[in-house]
Amino acid sequence: MRTIIFIGLNKSGSSREAVKAANGLGYYTVVFTDQEKQIQQRSEYNDVHQLTLVDTRNMEELRGQIRLLQKRGHEIVIITSFVDNYVFTASSLADEFCENLISTEAISIMENKEKTRTFFSNQAFTPRFELVTKDFHYLTKQTFNFPVVAKCASSTGSKDVIFASNMRELEKNVARLRTKNQNETIIIEEYVEGDQYLVEVLVSDWKVHIAAIIKQEITKGKRFIVTGYGLLAEVPVDLEDSLFDVIETVVSSLAFKNGAFHLELRLTADGWRLIEINPRISGGAMNKMIHTAYGFSLVEETLKLLAGEEPTLEKSTSHYVFTQYVILENKGYLEKITGKSRAAASPGVVDVYVKPKSGTYVTPPLSMGHRYAYVIARGDSLDDAQSKAKQAANELTFHLKIE
Repeated sequence: MRTIIFIGLNKSGSSREAVKAANGLGYYTVVFTDQEKQIQQRSEYNDVHQLTLVDTRNMEELRGQIRLLQKRGHEIVIITSFVDNYVFTASSLADEFCENLISTEAISIMENKEKTRTFFSNQAFTPRFELVTKDFHYLTKQTFNFPVVAKCASSTGSKDVIFASNMRELEKNVARLRTKNQNETIIIEEYVEGDQYLVEVLVSDWKVHIAAIIKQEITKGKRFIVTGYGLLAEVPVDLEDSLFDVIETVVSSLAFKNGAFHLELRLTADGWRLIEINPRISGGAMNKMIHTAYGFSLVEETLKLLAGEEPTLEKSTSHYVFTQYVILENKGYLEKITGKSRAAASPGVVDVYVKPKSGTYVTPPLSMGHRYAYVIARGDSLDDAQSKAKQAANELTFHLKIE
């Protein structure tokens, strides 16, 4: 039985769509999860053939479950993850139990912000940065050009990424981060101005494919939260060429012969600056956005690549697409959400997704996980798609019981 093992799974988004794609490709799907709630809600995961509760941080326990599958006659073709922090774990296990076409060493660098900054420290696209270890007093000896951003090396989804405009704010923020993560390195880097872009990349036998280029809209509150994604149907040649230069440097430096990753970069007056790199497709609505724009599934093509097949990123359509995420200004218990039908019926809208159920405690965003809905719309231009998505998102009203 040809089997794909997924480490971790979100209820929606790219990781869930990857499991569905595996089904469509004819594989038996196994998901290792540490979420007891998913086991309790087993009926909601009909696309998963086997859902196994396991400590996903315990490599021996994971190995034991894989050996058990092999004893039962499963041919393990792929071990992978489309979830934060599990990509390296999955690749390490793939090195042991099946033919792994991607570099686990490269993934370990991409998955950790400290390793990424250090590895690319001599590249022009790397912002100026400092690493602060457990010795907090090291800070007082440094001279920083403000504003800066302080972040934990393993932070994901904008968690533990804090803006500081002066030394007093920086010391306060570093102390806060240190309280939460006593042994972790904290990165302090220059805050760079410029438009921010997300670039989805697939590499097949050294050949670089840019799957999509997305302009991001960022809302700055207590954290930097991406609330808008505008996928470019047509990309200016000079923009694409300059991105290719950065991507090819990343691929060659990391010896990244095969695999998927995405970059977040800012276009400054002095060229591109790399904000972060992640060894997987973006989560959330990204795969749906790309499918809406171009007609292919990036998660499906990634699975084909991991199985040793040639991926095809042929565009059967070409649409501008914008996804508007919804964040909240108040905290409280969700009583109900109204306006979803009106949003879905709005011109150009392709999909409306609402995350929380009634009774859920919701809050203003401290991470990307605190985005509670999104609307995907397409249009004849980026402005058109953006306008349609925002108008539809405005139809959604979250009724809260404020405490």
